[in-house]
Amino acid sequence: MGNLDDTKVKHILSTLKGLEYGSVVITVHNGEITQIDATEKKRFTLQKNEPKSPKNN
Repeated sequence: MGNLDDTKVKHILSTLKGLEYGSVVITVHNGEITQIDATEKKRFTLQKNEPKSPKNN
């Protein structure tokens, strides 16, 4: 693998620091980093709805 470019390494590290859930994919061609993809996932807790009471007529 060729020399790691400081700019690319810094970008990868900053992407990782800002990621809570997700993935970072580093694409390499001929020993060189050519692409960095980040996929972030947002997770939300489910809130259960209270059962509706029957209407009184």
